[in-house]
Amino acid sequence: MNSIIGYSKFRFVAAAGRNLISRAAYSGLGREEIMWNWPPEKFDNHFIDYLSRPEIDGWEVRKAFTELFNFDVIPDPKIVTAGLRACRRVNDLSLAVRFLENVKLKCGSEKTRKLVYPYIIQEVQPVLDELGIPTPEDLGYDKPEYFHPAPEEYWEKKWYKDYGYTKMPGYEHFG
Repeated sequence: MNSIIGYSKFRFVAAAGRNLISRAAYSGLGREEIMWNWPPEKFDNHFIDYLSRPEIDGWEVRKAFTELFNFDVIPDPKIVTAGLRACRRVNDLSLAVRFLENVKLKCGSEKTRKLVYPYIIQEVQPVLDELGIPTPEDLGYDKPEYFHPAPEEYWEKKWYKDYGYTKMPGYEHFG
């Protein structure tokens, strides 16, 4: 009986301790220390400094990219340059191309993307040339690779035609 009471007291104390630790972890941060409250210059410099570290490894580069893309911002060309140099430092071409694809996606809708993404590529083109990194467009990743529309091969049309069913009254087969 004592062990049950002792265990429940331990659970209560452990839960209270977790609450204190989590409150202490957040109470030390002022409002200005939360990243989404930072001014743009401080935000940019944080990522540039982090990605410019010479001892950075692949995991840290991916962590920085994930953190960057979790914010609703289009990365500044300086951040893109630092990211490309970090990818080259860890010798990961596929990560660099994926990073550029995500930069393109972060540019927003198709209308916005046509204005902003070419500007970013224009600004980082000297770095791309220096490091030998192709853009996704150079590799053909902006178009589907193996998609050849062939509506006569769609299973649904073939299935309905083979078994003599119609989808609905007045339905005509295309084949």
